[in-house]
Amino acid sequence: MPLTESHDDNLHGEVSTGAARQTGEAGPEADAAADVDPANVNPTNVDPANVDPAADVDQPEATEPEVTGPEITGPEVAEPEATESEAEPPLPEPVRQRIVALTAAVLPVLPGEEVPVPLRRVAKFAPNRRARLGAPAIAAQLAVDPLFRQRITARVLADAGDLGSAVLAGTAPAVADPVEVAALAYLARPRGWRGLVAASGAAVRAEADKAVVEELVREAEQRVSRAEHDRTVARVEADKLRDELARVREELGQLREESRQLARALRESQTRERKAGELLATERGRATRATADADAELRRVRARLAEAEAAAGVAKASAKEARSVDDAKLWLLLETIGQAAVGLRRELALDPTDRLPADFVADAFADQPTVTPAGAATRARDTDDPARLDQLLALPKAHLVVDGYNVTKRGFGEMSLEQQRKRLITGLGGIAAQTGDEVTVVFDGAERMHGLPPAPRGVRVLFSRKGETADELIRRLVRAEPSGRPVVVVSSDREVADGVRRHGAYPLGADSLLRRLARS
Repeated sequence: MPLTESHDDNLHGEVSTGAARQTGEAGPEADAAADVDPANVNPTNVDPANVDPAADVDQPEATEPEVTGPEITGPEVAEPEATESEAEPPLPEPVRQRIVALTAAVLPVLPGEEVPVPLRRVAKFAPNRRARLGAPAIAAQLAVDPLFRQRITARVLADAGDLGSAVLAGTAPAVADPVEVAALAYLARPRGWRGLVAASGAAVRAEADKAVVEELVREAEQRVSRAEHDRTVARVEADKLRDELARVREELGQLREESRQLARALRESQTRERKAGELLATERGRATRATADADAELRRVRARLAEAEAAAGVAKASAKEARSVDDAKLWLLLETIGQAAVGLRRELALDPTDRLPADFVADAFADQPTVTPAGAATRARDTDDPARLDQLLALPKAHLVVDGYNVTKRGFGEMSLEQQRKRLITGLGGIAAQTGDEVTVVFDGAERMHGLPPAPRGVRVLFSRKGETADELIRRLVRAEPSGRPVVVVSSDREVADGVRRHGAYPLGADSLLRRLARS
């Protein structure tokens, strides 16, 4: 049932009036209850194990007339047999907790002046903390303050309803909770309330004993169930073990048969081993004789090898002498050719020149193509090998002609044209510095670009005129070269490659130059 309710001023007034009236009517009994010594009535100081519940029941109750409902006017009716010297009965723990809970629920409803000073702070606690933290103070106040207990009882009995009326009449309904009955009896204290508290303790202990017995029965049933389960499991395991034993016996029979077969095979293998040992001894004798024959043959071969080495030494000396004669003839021929070239240069009065054929093409851009000598086509080579570029650049006085945009757009087309030109010219400068060859790079352009960085040493940068392409300018550069000079043209344009090949140049793909630049 609910233990708290909102504050009702009318109910409080009625309870206060009834309490005052009962106080006036009680006379000496109320005065006696008010004079109770607090040290002798604290329920928390009594040991339940040392108190006889039968001693707390007032014996004259059996001879006094039963108090009926109409004769009891309020919760202040106290047991007339109680005296100052009597100690309060021991309370079972559930009853004590219920008394504290009922009191804690009523504390906030009481007016502030009716709440004792020790409990005013407890009344401000939260509901879930009031009964837990304020239990000692509430129990002590109930024991020493009859007026406070009467005020609490008025509220509690009003909430209890019919059960409270029955407790005031000194009876306990059979279906009522004994703990609740004992708590109400302790607060209201009608005639025979000690007997109700003692009966509640007996009922609580009976319930505890019943719970213990039920728990023991349940544990016994569980042990029986586990024993049945263990017996079933043991039977299953026994069946498995019997099956396993039968299987092991069968495997043992098989192993014995295999052991007999292995013993027979062992005897046969020992016989074969003995025969093999005899055969091995025979073969060792034969091998010894063969080794002696091989050693004799090796000595004979070594003797013949020494004779062959001597003959080879004589032949090598003869060949060296013959090569010396050939080298002398070759040197004499080259010296004759060199002197003849010097004499021819002196006879023709040819002075060293500081201009190359490509310089004249760059300056003049001849309008008419030069006639290609008939023998120029013999220089053309059809190859796309990237390693060929290094071989051709190793030739003396080689001239490297590069189709600029054809190479840059194939190798690094994601850059701007200015960055493409700068990167290619810088790489060609490195090749010119490594090989010492003449390098010319040709770009398409209606007019010369402005803002170009200075060309590296050995690199010539040309731009085609308006109305003329870089391919035509490359062919003019090739035609301007003398017959016999190695000219290498780098372009992936098939038309450019075919054109320069007809004029005796070496066409190579753009990939060969790109890999050469990446390597350097």
